[in-house]
Amino acid sequence: MVPALAHLTRTTGSSAIDEPALLAHIEALMVGGLATAWKTRAYTSEEVNAVTGRLQALEPEDLEGRLVVAGFTERPYVAPDDVDAIEQACATCMYFERHRGWCNLAELMLPVKPEWSCILWRI
Repeated sequence: MVPALAHLTRTTGSSAIDEPALLAHIEALMVGGLATAWKTRAYTSEEVNAVTGRLQALEPEDLEGRLVVAGFTERPYVAPDDVDAIEQACATCMYFERHRGWCNLAELMLPVKPEWSCILWRI
């Protein structure tokens, strides 16, 4: 883990993460051009299991790896060839905790913005 990021990781016990700082760091990575796997969506159980398996194989401190594997984007995803497609944003995902601005998917557990998206989006 990058020493400068050590204070941003979730720890056990009485220490808590600085969620606003972590959110700002994640946003800076994405806006800065972090290439993520956003094009291949995980719609089937097999695809979801494959993505969550890759996430589980990462070290918990590997923030960039989690963002890349989960295919995070800073804007909602809409299938380009489907006029009736649902806009996929964190705000409409079943894992999104609205009041906290948090992704509650066990393999991610990250602060997120409502307009962001990832390939594990679910309604």
